[in-house]
Amino acid sequence: MSRRTRKIRIAVCIKQVPDTSELQIDPETNTLIRQGVEAVLNPLDEFAIEAGLRLREALAGELTAFTMGPQQASEVLEKALAMGADHGILLCDKAFAGADTWATSLTLARALKQNGPFDAIFAGKQAIDGDTGQVGPGIAAHLGIPQVTNISEVVSADEEGVEVKRMLDTGTAHLRAAFPVVLTALKEANEPRLPTLAGRLRALHSSAQTSSAETLGLSAEDTGLNGSPTRVVKIDVPRPARKRKTIEGPPASAARNLFTHLQEDGCLLK
Repeated sequence: MSRRTRKIRIAVCIKQVPDTSELQIDPETNTLIRQGVEAVLNPLDEFAIEAGLRLREALAGELTAFTMGPQQASEVLEKALAMGADHGILLCDKAFAGADTWATSLTLARALKQNGPFDAIFAGKQAIDGDTGQVGPGIAAHLGIPQVTNISEVVSADEEGVEVKRMLDTGTAHLRAAFPVVLTALKEANEPRLPTLAGRLRALHSSAQTSSAETLGLSAEDTGLNGSPTRVVKIDVPRPARKRKTIEGPPASAARNLFTHLQEDGCLLK
């Protein structure tokens, strides 16, 4: 048996998202209004945390969770710690507000580099409030390291890299990625564990490290809205253009009425 020469270092990037379907938009910046809205851990990030924890357990490594957001975003770090993460780092600064995926991935990449190096960096496929799926690949681009997206399974791992299955439109690719690498996990990758009581108690007595734009060496031109090359210039709320008809009554009668309405509207041949 070969002797272990170093500790594998793993990072997971997670996000706090609004826990609501009724989002409000700031009319001046066209960004989400998060104040006063209950927030939760992005559901897809739980699979990234679990993948990171399993890799840490397989290689006897160390897992650090990162998140960027206001002070309340430390709540998702507490959940990651309760699930088993070793450390939590909060990137919190008013200068980070309004960041697009470029500025967000740049900020996270700078924090990962400053606190690294890390062998494996996990992220969820995408965040449910933006649905872009760009932050994980953006981190890899800023760090200049390989990436493997849409991971459906981590098959095996050793000190040099991981073997994974990657979901494609037409099947699955089985490949090996050498460290360092960024991996974005799908919900098919695993079943996230529940936080334990011991983990919750440990999270309550642990404080996340906080980093600002200054401590990361980032200028105001690189972060937040100022550092975002993309802008939301216009937002339209979809409005249904179709006419609606409500059909009531017993099933047999309602079915006949529905059939008649479909014929009248030209949807069926008479």
